[in-house]
Order: sequence, then C-alpha cells, then structure tokens
Amino acid sequence: MSRISKDIDSAFQGVGTKGGLEVWCIYNDQLISIPKSSLGRFHSGNAYLILSTALRKIGSPQYDIHYWLGNDATEVDSVLASDKALELDAALGCCTVQYREVQGQETEKFLSYFKPCIIPVEGKYSPQNGQADETYPITLLMCKGDHAVRVKEVPFLRSSLNHDDVFVLDTASKVFLFAGCNSSTQEKAKALEVVEYIKDNKHAGRCQVATIEDGKFLGDSDAGEFWTFFGGYAPIPKCSSSTTQTQTPTTCAKLLWIDTRGNLHPTETTSLNKDMLEKDKCYMLDCDSEVFVWMGRNTSLTERKTSISSSEEFLRREGRSTATSLVLLTEGLENARFKSFFDKWPQTAESSLYNEGREKVAAMFKWKGYDVEEFPDEEDEPFYTNCRDALKVWRVDGDDVLLLSIHDQTKLFSGDCYILQYKYTYDERNKYLFYVWIGCESMEEDRADAISHASAILSSTKGESVMCHIYQGNEPARFYSMFQSLVVFKGGMSKRYKMFLVEHANNDEISNESKASLFRVQGTSSRSMQAIQVNLAATSLNSSHCYILEDEASVFTWIGNRTSDSDHEILDRMLYFLDSSRQPMSTREGSEPDTFWDLLGGKAEYPKEKEMRKQIEEPHLFTCSSNSDIFKVKEIYNFVQDDLTTEDVLLLDCQTEVYVWIGLNSNMKSKQQALTLGLKFLEMDVLGEGLTVSTPVYVVTEGHEPPFFTRFFDWVPEKANMHGNSFERKLASLKGKEPFTKRSSGSPWRSDSKEKASRGSRSRSNGGSNGSERGVSLSSCSSEKFPSLSSSEDRKISSDSTPVVKKLFSESLSVDTNNGSTSSNSDLSKENPLGGINVDLSLESLAYSYEQLRVDSQEPVTDIDATRREAYLTEKEFEERFEMTKPKFYELPKWKQNKLKMSLRLF
Repeated sequence: MSRISKDIDSAFQGVGTKGGLEVWCIYNDQLISIPKSSLGRFHSGNAYLILSTALRKIGSPQYDIHYWLGNDATEVDSVLASDKALELDAALGCCTVQYREVQGQETEKFLSYFKPCIIPVEGKYSPQNGQADETYPITLLMCKGDHAVRVKEVPFLRSSLNHDDVFVLDTASKVFLFAGCNSSTQEKAKALEVVEYIKDNKHAGRCQVATIEDGKFLGDSDAGEFWTFFGGYAPIPKCSSSTTQTQTPTTCAKLLWIDTRGNLHPTETTSLNKDMLEKDKCYMLDCDSEVFVWMGRNTSLTERKTSISSSEEFLRREGRSTATSLVLLTEGLENARFKSFFDKWPQTAESSLYNEGREKVAAMFKWKGYDVEEFPDEEDEPFYTNCRDALKVWRVDGDDVLLLSIHDQTKLFSGDCYILQYKYTYDERNKYLFYVWIGCESMEEDRADAISHASAILSSTKGESVMCHIYQGNEPARFYSMFQSLVVFKGGMSKRYKMFLVEHANNDEISNESKASLFRVQGTSSRSMQAIQVNLAATSLNSSHCYILEDEASVFTWIGNRTSDSDHEILDRMLYFLDSSRQPMSTREGSEPDTFWDLLGGKAEYPKEKEMRKQIEEPHLFTCSSNSDIFKVKEIYNFVQDDLTTEDVLLLDCQTEVYVWIGLNSNMKSKQQALTLGLKFLEMDVLGEGLTVSTPVYVVTEGHEPPFFTRFFDWVPEKANMHGNSFERKLASLKGKEPFTKRSSGSPWRSDSKEKASRGSRSRSNGGSNGSERGVSLSSCSSEKFPSLSSSEDRKISSDSTPVVKKLFSESLSVDTNNGSTSSNSDLSKENPLGGINVDLSLESLAYSYEQLRVDSQEPVTDIDATRREAYLTEKEFEERFEMTKPKFYELPKWKQNKLKMSLRLF
C-alpha cells in the first residue's frame, strides 16, 4: 500500500492499511504518533497531522489528509506540518485530498471525525501525562453548530454570554448548559452531547447536569446556582456578541500557474476549462473564501511543496481571513466544488474497477466451491424475494384507477402510468411501499394524474407509507424483485395514449404495423427477471444481453457474446413465462440466419463492448432549505442515525436513488414540499454524479423508515420512536430518563391551508405542462380532501374520501389506529387476533422477576423496553399480579393498561 522512499518520513511506514483515524503531532521537529485514547485533544501550541482512511467495498481506499494549526503554533511547526502532509500523500501513492485546518475555523468534514466535538487545550503537547491539579479549573465553552459543533473556550466572564449561542459551564461538581434565547433546538441538542462528553471524560460520569434557559430565572435553583458563579444574576445585554460568518457566493474564480520557484502567473482568460490544467504543472484557483491548489500527476514532491508554500504566502500577503479554506488536490481526485468552477468538466466513471472487483470476488467464491450463480446482486435484498401475494397494481387512466388482476399485474405498458402497493413485514408490523411507475411513452396528463393520485393516497396514510417515483429505465433492483417476472410492452391502454396514436398516425402506418416483437431479457436471478420490449431494429441489440424475437410464425432467442450462464438460464425461464407453447430457434451472436435479420429490417451496427456497471460510491447526507427561489444544501460528513434530527428535512444521496427524509418536527412547508426538494436536488446534482430528473426519489417519514433506508446507518429502532424534539430527547437520555415511547403519528402531510382544500381537484387545462415532467408538488393534493383512514368495525372507507382513495383502499389498505400499523382487510383477522394490538409474547424468553422490573427496583434491569415492563414477566407471575392473562390484558384500552401498570409500579 505504502511507497516509502528516502524523501518520506519513516513514521508513515504501513499507514493507510486500516480504516479510521491516524494522528501525529509535530514535537521537537519530529512526528509523534498520538494514541487513540487522546484523539480529539489538540493543543493550541502545536501543529498536527491527521489521516482519515475509508475502506470501500470495491476499489482502493479513500484518503483525506488534514494538517491542523493551533493558534499558538510556531511558523516552523506549521510549515513542517504542511510538508509532512505532502510526504504522507506520496507514501499513499499521491491519491489523497489535503486540507489545511486552522484552530477555530475547522471544516465540518474535519469536525465530523471527532464525535461529538474537539475541545482545544491551552499550551503545548508533551508525551508525558503529568497533570495533577489540586483544584478543578472552571471553564466556559461556547458551542456553535447544529450538526458539526465547534467548541471554543471563552473568558469566564458574564460578558462572554449572549442570546444567540449555547454555552457550557464546567465546574467541579456540576456541568451547566446555558441556552441563549435565539439559539436553535438543534444547537442545544448538539451542546448536550458536549455536556455528556465532558461528564464522561472529565468527571468519570460522576457529576450533575443542569440546563439553564435564557430569561427564565424565578423558582429555578439550578439557575440561581449558575448565576452565583458570575456574582449574581444580571440581564445579558440585547446586543449579541455572537459573530456569524456569512460567505457570499463567488462570482469569479481566478486561475494562476505556479512555477518551480513559487511565482504566481495569472491566466489571461476568465472562462475556465479542464484542458488548461497541464500534468507537469501546479495551479492555484483563487475563489476568495476558498483556495484550491491543483497538482499535476507529473509534478515532483519538491514542486508541490513549493506550490503550497507559495499559496499560503499569497493568503498572508493578501490579508485573507484565517477562515479561508485551503484544499490541496492531485490530478484525478478533484472534488465536486473544484469542478463546479470549470465549464463542463467531463465525467469519468471508473466503472471497470467496480465490475472487475465483483468478478474477482465471484471467482474466489467459485474456487472455494460456492455456487456463483446464487451470488446476490448488491441491491437485491433478500427482504424482497417472495412478494407475489403482497403486490397490488393499478393502472391510471385519467380519474380512473383500475386494479389489475394478479395475472395482468406482471405486464406493464410503456405508454401508461401505474401505482403499485407493496406490503411487507418489518419489525413485526405491516409496512407499505408505494411506487408511481411512469412509462417512457406515457402522456404528460397521465403522469400528472398518477402523481396526484399517489400523493393523495400517501396523505391518507398519515405518512406511514413510503412513496417513490420511478421513470421507466431507471427502476431500482428492489422494484423488479417485487414482480419476480415482469414484461414491459410498447404501447399503452389509456384513453389519452390511444387518442394520441389516432391523431399522429395515418391509416397506412396502422395497417402496415409489423406483428413482430423484440424483447431484451435481463435480470439478476430467477426471482427477478424482466423482458423489456424494444424497437424492432438491429440497433436495439447489445452483446451484453439476450433477446427474444417473435412473430406469428416463429420465435428466435439471440444470445450475446458477452452474456453469462446465468443470463442464459434467465432467458430460458423468461421464454417459458412469455410463451411456453412454441419451440424457439436458438441463435448465438455471429451465426444469425437471414430470416432473423429480415424480421429486424436488415443488419446494422449495435454495441458490442461489455456493459460496465457504474461504481457506486458511499452515500452522502445533506440538510436542505428552500427560501423563495434559493435552494441550499449542506453536506453532513460521516453521518450517523443521530444526524437525522427531527426538526429537519434531509436528503440521502445514493447516486442511483435519492431519499427525502422528513422529520416529524420539521416545518409544515418543508413537509409539503418534500418531493419538490428532492427534484431540485436532482437538478442541482451537487456532487456532479450525473443525476437526472429520472433518478428515483423516495419520500420517507421519521418513524416509518424502511429497511432499505436504515441499512445505510447503524440503526437503533428505539431511537425512531422517541418523544419530543431533539433537545428533549437528548436531555431525557442524559439524565437517565427513559425517552423511548410508542408515538402516535400525526400526519406530516396534512395541509393547514383550508383554501387549498376548497379548490377541489387539480385543473388539467394545461395538460401538465406547468414545469418539468416530474415537477408536481405533494401539496397539489390537500389531505383535507383525503382524510386519514380509520379502523372502524366494518373497516369501510370514510364517506367523504375521494373515489380514487376508496378504490385503492377498499380492496387493500386500512390503518389500525391502536398501534399505528397497517393491514390488509382480507388478512386482518388472521394477523391481528387481539383486536388490532400487536403483542410480542416472545419476550417471555427474556423473563425477569417482578422485583427487578419495578420502576423503584433496587436492582433494576437494563436493556429492556421500559414502556413494556410487564411483557418481561412470565405468564405465571403476570397472571398473579394482574389477575388476568396477557392476551386479555392487551385487549384492554390503553388507559386501563397504564392504570393497572401504575398500581403495580410498572409504569
């Protein structure tokens, strides 16, 4: 992995072989490795070097190098840290991105490595840990940031406090959090993580925690104690001392060439092109608030050091702020931000590395005796393997939504639009996934109607379902595996499509229409096979696929030279699925009879190179906000489940699909415009991944995340069922209270505008031409018109629901208000024998005694669901205490259950 030469420090021997962080400190002109126990402690008098290694499933690791400069670090140490960063880059094969980090102005990417924060330490680093103070020093820390928090020690004075920020006062026996009245909920929640960090690391978990709200003083003993440290209570001045940095967008970027002596030479053009960057030179791109140094592949280590020193000197000479970002890039590793300043930066997808990696893994499995044909596709989750009886499909035809039979639901038409409902079981509850499938030849009006109907349906489920819009040709693998075997025909059945054909085709074309059909066969296994009808022409062929060509007289199978044995098996199965009555004529590429070419209208050129699958990078999480016509996104680096803050709407970019996650406490406008935000994100293509408006967009509500979303996190299900805002949840957890509760989900889709509800159905006079083909907002259908479905005795749909919702849900979906789950009418009695309440009787295998489960127990049990303590009693002890069986107990109303549990000290 490493390439050590005489010009590279021996401290870098073997670096980058393991994922995670490696940190060095500049000490006496040498690199000293920092132990893991001290990670996150940075002394203001030193400079540090940090390597972040991310091991990817396929391909080489991703390396990021940061050199951190303390406010009191010497110039010698700072220059040495910069030089060592370049040596480390060389040791790793010149395939890293390097960042300069200045104390107090660190990038959010750097801060994300250290959860929850870094707290700079005054003074210089020493390998000896000689710290024994008789008195505990009182410190006042200022916390800024809602996802990546910046912690700065400020003078222990009343004048340091303000109304805009959150402060942590660390004393010997208690840690106080002071929240300015203008600080956000998310900022207060992140500051609580800092409090927890201080409690665990500086007080060994043995100290009290108190929260002080700005402006609230009366009757609060903690507030009185807090102000005692400042000599008594006094109002904070209205004038805020908080300094907020606003970066104005750069209108012009200047490119300068750096010669071997470090001199800067401006280029004479303002229009930047990638071809201007030569492999044997280094360049500086000056974008005011951020500066990039680009180093060609053919430049030497000495030239790179000179270029970086020259750029840093330029920033000092120009008097630039220390907040100016300096990023060092090697040719071929340019980030999206750098590319955005150039006109039409060409996209190069290294898909061959991804496919070669998969082939090597498959070969290894085969060599060890495993069946390679069963080697699963990365996106083909076992969760979606057998779903024929859980799938319902409706064809949209204007105001009509027609339920298809089981036989017909595996046959779609490219001229139509469909709504699909897939029911699956997850976490012992029924879940629902809705797809809007839009055929590539469908009419704009039908597309708008399909999106409108689906939005109304989703609104009726109170956000408990997941919805996704799919355009033909961009289906995710899980969509196909719902069908198992799917055929997509050309043409359509809708009235608008047929009318279009009549208006745009003459009688001769209709009468001379060929009876032959050509299908491309594809799939990942026998559980996910497709036959897609393509244009009847030789140009539709591809050596990476198999095809079926049929007319009234004969059937041909065509096998491309680049196909595998598993492709041939799928071809045989799909042929039987299409028509098992006729014997096909098998044809391999290069040995086709003349009859075959005659049916296709003659020979022609077609793709013969092996189709390479694009390498999928790690997903990226973004916060998003939309104000007027301005759409802003900000990336959350090294994200975890806790970054899904309930006050936000977040975007998870997985390249092949995008998820819009809606927090239950996010503002109403963001909830209503969730889909629109997703579409704007696709148009922006922030990371330059080649996203298009046809990329699938999922809309997911907090508390109802599907497993194919949660797999991107180390998911803890209980966290998705917590009460309150993000600050209240963190505070309850920090103080040892049980924050996990079953939450009754209010509808995040419900509009508070009665004016929208009174407008009735959407006008179609413009034929859906108000924007892009996907530009239909969720708010176009008010859920006031489509009320939520209730669990009544006869399970009928409310009379004021629209015909579309009635049609779909009268035969499929109803919502059980007792536990928030959904179930099919036909299966209700089988799935819910206890009147709609799901009871996990299997918890008896984790039985504890009554004395252990009491809330006032002297030996309390940990790692249990504290809202269901009674469930951990054995059947015998349960009946003794409650004088009834568990099933009888769970048939009682919730208030009666709680009353009984309170009387027994179990609630």
